[in-house]
Amino acid sequence: MNRQELIAAVAASANLTPADAGRAVDATFAAIGTALAAGDDIKLVGFGSFHVTRRAASSGRNPRTGEPMQIAARNQPKFTAGKGLRDAVN
Repeated sequence: MNRQELIAAVAASANLTPADAGRAVDATFAAIGTALAAGDDIKLVGFGSFHVTRRAASSGRNPRTGEPMQIAARNQPKFTAGKGLRDAVN
């Protein structure tokens, strides 16, 4: 499912216009991104949780030239599925 299909599903499920559903989906994603950027965790009971982990700097190789290079440390967003979502999928 891509973004447009998600918007269509939300519009049909919530009896909204596609434009209103699009704004709702965009606002949801923006709120999740803002909270994660601020260092907050998001816990949606029955669905899952979003959190940020810190990836340490590491060394690697340039795939084109094969020469060693340093990979910078960075924050990595993670999602852990909740029991309700795991049960729905299985």
